[in-house]
Amino acid sequence: MFTFASGRLAASGISVLRCLKQLTRTPNYTRQAQLLFNSQACSALTPSRPSYTHRLLSIRTVGWPASRLCHGDSQGSSERANTKEDFSLKAISQAPKAALYLGFGGLIPFLSAPVLMAATQSFYPEVAYAQVVYGAAIVSFLGGARWGFTIPAGSPAQPDWMNLANSVVPSLLAWFALLCRDSISEGALVVIIGLGLSLHYDLNLLPGYPAWFKSMRTVLTLVATFSLVATLVIKKFCTEKRIREIQS
Repeated sequence: MFTFASGRLAASGISVLRCLKQLTRTPNYTRQAQLLFNSQACSALTPSRPSYTHRLLSIRTVGWPASRLCHGDSQGSSERANTKEDFSLKAISQAPKAALYLGFGGLIPFLSAPVLMAATQSFYPEVAYAQVVYGAAIVSFLGGARWGFTIPAGSPAQPDWMNLANSVVPSLLAWFALLCRDSISEGALVVIIGLGLSLHYDLNLLPGYPAWFKSMRTVLTLVATFSLVATLVIKKFCTEKRIREIQS
């Protein structure tokens, strides 16, 4: 009788040692692993047989979901890092010289209007409307460039309803801005909306644009928008004068 009891105790000790070895082999275990170990140790010391669920459970699988989740987080962070690296204002230094000169040269009509009115401390409706007309032409040009981007064979942007319709919207906004001849403020606001919508299309909806083009488009759009806002501020705080009255 004593020999049988000592044999059972020895077998229980061996099972407990096996559980300890499994726990030491596992690098990270949670509270569930501790509870599982306690239940296995108690079942080994009691005369009853372990349940069927304890046989199916394994401590080695506890560390798998954590490693899996960490791996997924690393993939997500790498994808987010790649997305941030694709769009950076520093990429404008990689732009071709022709694109830089022509792009920033196109800001001259935008900036000359508020600079002229600020220097004279007067608001000229003819000058402001000329700025709105030029802005409408630029908005329409951006829509046409997007249309042409979808036409060549092998282009990442397909000539489907979505891309072509988005290319037409800036032209419609530019046409509406030209109709606001009697209200410079409304025309300028429509041009600002068209510039912002075109920038949203170029950065988020259409794939395939290089990083230097996205950064240059961002800078040009911001400068053009601020110039229109400056014209609206001058209109509000400066006296209005007509160029025809000055000539006469």
